[in-house]
Amino acid sequence: MPEQSNDYRVVVFGAVGVGKSSLVLRFVRGSFRETYVPTIEDTYRQGISCDKSICTLQITDTTGSHQFPAMQRLSISKGHAFILVYSVTSRQSMEDLQPIFEQICQIKEDIRKIPIMLVGNKSDESQRELDASEGQALASKWKCSFMETSAKMNYNVQELFQELLNLEKRRTVSLQVDGKKSKQQKKKDKLQGKCSVM
Repeated sequence: MPEQSNDYRVVVFGAVGVGKSSLVLRFVRGSFRETYVPTIEDTYRQGISCDKSICTLQITDTTGSHQFPAMQRLSISKGHAFILVYSVTSRQSMEDLQPIFEQICQIKEDIRKIPIMLVGNKSDESQRELDASEGQALASKWKCSFMETSAKMNYNVQELFQELLNLEKRRTVSLQVDGKKSKQQKKKDKLQGKCSVM
């Protein structure tokens, strides 16, 4: 799929089976798939309305496997924002995010400039291994935002992507110095103002 310069690239990471693809498909297509289908890497586009113009979210749904480290590094280097997903039913899935977060920090250098959402998915499940407070504590440690979701019940899915855009808008505004904008900030101006999913 050809990449457009005004695409805002969001990369979704997480262990196998945490529901990354389910979150993305629920957001983009409004559907939920009951059966598990492993992903190598899929990219989706979703239009959003920002102040009278249209922007495009390019969402990369990555593999949960560690078999493709070069693809992971490339996704991080090209990404504008990141969603790090774990399952509330698996403590290990949260621990698996640590090396991914560290790699984002290493590649992107100033992590304060990068919108990141830590997401506890499968909040509808009763067999929890993790409370929301544990996700919030990790998000505080990483200085990122946190949200629990359920792709199955369509809980907080739209809100997740909307909050990611809000983080980007706040970041862009805070980076402007003396009214001057960098080339990258000018690109991001399309996300300024009110944005809504189309």
